[in-house]
Amino acid sequence: ELISSLRSKLRMLWEERELVLSEARECAERGEELEATVRELCKPNEFERYMMFIGDLEKVVSLLLCLSSRLARVQNAMRRIDGNTDAEEKQSLNERHKLLSRQREDAKDLKENLDRRERVVSGILAKYLTDQQLQDYRRFVQLKTSLLIEQKDLEEQIKFFEEQLGNLEKSIP
Repeated sequence: ELISSLRSKLRMLWEERELVLSEARECAERGEELEATVRELCKPNEFERYMMFIGDLEKVVSLLLCLSSRLARVQNAMRRIDGNTDAEEKQSLNERHKLLSRQREDAKDLKENLDRRERVVSGILAKYLTDQQLQDYRRFVQLKTSLLIEQKDLEEQIKFFEEQLGNLEKSIP
């Protein structure tokens, strides 16, 4: 019954992932249309700034999500430490936790810098785009970010349930 329930949950998550991937493709198409508009209207150096921002947006958000996920896994492992855990493993977990915490703080700084750059890019685009086009740009940036987060969350859930299912199947003769 539990195996059946886990398989059902996985099917739902896979379907949800397909929907999110479809939305991501639509978002990418809108991004390409916006890119063409910005290329047409802006000066080359302004267009380059826009493109760098859009490229860095995905990288920084993905980095933050990845580091947060890894940090959460290390924290979960640290909570499972007990009297039977050897000192070397405890030390390793503590070092990984410190390293990931520092890296996540650095990534947060990158995100703050990216937010400042977004305001600059927004200011540049405001000189060239109509109010509607500017709203489309802002919606695109927001949607791109939320889709990245949703995708990562789904991937984590799928991985978790696949591990659970695999462990359960192995435990049954």
